Amino acid sequence: MSAPRVLVVDDEVSIRRTLREILEYEDLVVEEATNGEEALGKLQKSTFDVVLLDIKMPRQDGLQVLTACVEAWPELPVIMISGHADIKTAVEATQSGAFHFIEKPPDLQHLLVTVRSALERGKLVIENRRLRQALKQKHGNALVPMLGDSQAMQAVKQLIKRVGPTEARVLITGEPGTGKELAARWIHTQSLRNEGPMVEVNCAAIPSELIESELFGHEKGSFTGANRQRVGKFEQAHGGTLFLDEIGDMSLPAQAKVLRVLQENKLTRVGGERTIKVDVRVVAATNKDLRAAIEDGEFREDLYHRLSVILLSMPPVRERNGDVPMLIEHFAARLSKRNGLLPKIFTNEAMSKLSSLPWSGNVREISNVVERMMILSETNTVTLLDVERLVMPASSAKGQFHTMTEQYSSLADFREHAERLFLRQKLDENNWNVSQTAEKIGIQRSHLHTRIKRYNLERNA
Repeated sequence: MSAPRVLVVDDEVSIRRTLREILEYEDLVVEEATNGEEALGKLQKSTFDVVLLDIKMPRQDGLQVLTACVEAWPELPVIMISGHADIKTAVEATQSGAFHFIEKPPDLQHLLVTVRSALERGKLVIENRRLRQALKQKHGNALVPMLGDSQAMQAVKQLIKRVGPTEARVLITGEPGTGKELAARWIHTQSLRNEGPMVEVNCAAIPSELIESELFGHEKGSFTGANRQRVGKFEQAHGGTLFLDEIGDMSLPAQAKVLRVLQENKLTRVGGERTIKVDVRVVAATNKDLRAAIEDGEFREDLYHRLSVILLSMPPVRERNGDVPMLIEHFAARLSKRNGLLPKIFTNEAMSKLSSLPWSGNVREISNVVERMMILSETNTVTLLDVERLVMPASSAKGQFHTMTEQYSSLADFREHAERLFLRQKLDENNWNVSQTAEKIGIQRSHLHTRIKRYNLERNA
């Protein structure tokens, strides 16, 4: 990876030399410009990650250059450099689009912290743009739909439509696999923050000793292994939405700090002293009974009330069985396209039987079962017999085994397929908590990660 590039714009030779020495010592690539015209010329010809821009310069001053930068390169962080007499002007410049300002002569520590923060913010803006583009390409320029015409799902859609455009915090509850993450995405899409980032944190997947660093960031040297500054999820979500999935698994110390951020809209990184303002809408989700957790002393009641301004309950599939045919058709079409499989038609008898199943794993289980039937059914039509052999648990165990043994001629291929199905099932049962799954099935976490990559396993929506 190439080193970040910084453009230093100042008419004073001594300031340019000082900044160059400081930044090059941090392994940054530095270019110089003596005035605004030269700076804009270099920006048009080359790509930079940060600009350090003096305010008082001949010909074209820094504020004019800043205006041109914001218009032409809105994602480029610009740090203004100001003398003591120009502090008011520099503050006005930050309100016009500058990332920050530093005083002359520059303080070494303040300069480096500001430049690092600007680099991190620039990376996040670019990454969020790439993710949004990837989502558009993956889902046909639209977010995955919330499928279902049942009364329960209509109520969910109506609530999201009403709540989305507001700033109200939402607590989404429901069993694993009911689509809580998808609901959070739709809330963000319906909000006035939809052009901003949506940052997701799976609280259950992060070790308790690292959750604070993950959420609030840390300064270099704040603990063993912190060899560089890190911007936390709250800062990454500035101007957008932060989705705290499995909030019920968050440690009590982290809960206290999250509560403080929600109350004050500002935070301090681990090991840091500077207060950072954040503008974030928080949407949280859990499959636990937080009221019971409060009674057991495992969850803060004051945080619960902060998060649950609006309560959104995702219904399990057994309460909306009429939506099962629509879900099956959706997953069949998606899997057919993704895996290069021929489209298959489900007979009325097969669809009726599938609609009558309890679906304890909810939408996620339906996706897995549809994939199994798409791969293992022997014709272009999925019949009732296929459902009985490939889906029904106890009565068709022999049929499932017989089909699998016929499908694969070598022991290695059979074992790989069986292991893939087993790992996906166990990951789903544990809500894709890799550490918890590895412990339950008796293998090391690193080995499970290797198998997930090997079998190209992905968490279904």
